[in-house]
Amino acid sequence: MSAFSITEPTRRQKWIAGILVALYALITVMPLVWIVMTGFKTGPDSIAYPPKVVFSPSLEGYVNLFTTQTRLTPEQIETLPPPETWYDRLVREREKTIVGPSRFGQRFLNSVVIGFGSTFLSVFLGTLAAYAFSRFKVPLKDDLLFFILSTRMMPPIAAAIPIFLMFRTLGLSDTRLGMILLYTAVNLSLAVWLLKGFIDEIPREYEEAALIDGYTRFQAFYKVVLPQAATGIASTAIFCLIFAWNEYAFAVLLTSGNAQTAPPFIPTIIGVGGLDWPAVAAGATLFLLPVMIFTIVLRKHLLRGITFGAVRK
Repeated sequence: MSAFSITEPTRRQKWIAGILVALYALITVMPLVWIVMTGFKTGPDSIAYPPKVVFSPSLEGYVNLFTTQTRLTPEQIETLPPPETWYDRLVREREKTIVGPSRFGQRFLNSVVIGFGSTFLSVFLGTLAAYAFSRFKVPLKDDLLFFILSTRMMPPIAAAIPIFLMFRTLGLSDTRLGMILLYTAVNLSLAVWLLKGFIDEIPREYEEAALIDGYTRFQAFYKVVLPQAATGIASTAIFCLIFAWNEYAFAVLLTSGNAQTAPPFIPTIIGVGGLDWPAVAAGATLFLLPVMIFTIVLRKHLLRGITFGAVRK
């Protein structure tokens, strides 16, 4: 009689699980792959039916994304000097000329400043608050934690009108500072609850030993607790950045020019005859890169953070 284990999967079960995971990964990645491919198509190829899978790659979408162009008549084109760069030549072939840079670069920079700025503030303040709730006897601790959690029960956009009026009164409308403070306020409850769970799993004996050795409470927090909570901090930072990076509703309502981020700007890219789909896809591709790189850099911490405290000795 062969031995049977209720915990070790059979070879057949492993194959089935592997196939299901591969199918799920393929279905999940396909939209991203199609966006990247569309960014390297020409305008006609991007709207061709049936959709083109094999096509001649072009940087037309990226050129359109970063430049502002105007259409000229053949007579006007003949009066222009020869194109100096490859992208000038690419634009001339479509009877256009570049008149200046587009606004995408500024919108992308706004996303970087607001997204990473709010993430830093959320994690910084959330770590301090989580440590206080975890280690000190805070009056009405449970009530305060529930109040913090209750801010996540209502969708943030439901408070859009009061926030809009408050920002207009305080002069924070269409400012980077206003968006950083808003996203920090939305993410702070998530940061406090996540980080408190991680800090609760760190034994108090480590800090007590540090205090006996002459460390101050802050030194014990900085040199003992923070290094061990690095996995939780990294995981929390990723979740906070994803929200701030992708947020659309508040960015549309509270910004229009100076502090507008990439999400509300990308859908407004207009080409000849409608949306310039290669430029939209190129913008979406570039918009994915920072948060993807940030997640890949911290992926080890993310995996460790998800399972942190799952097994107790």
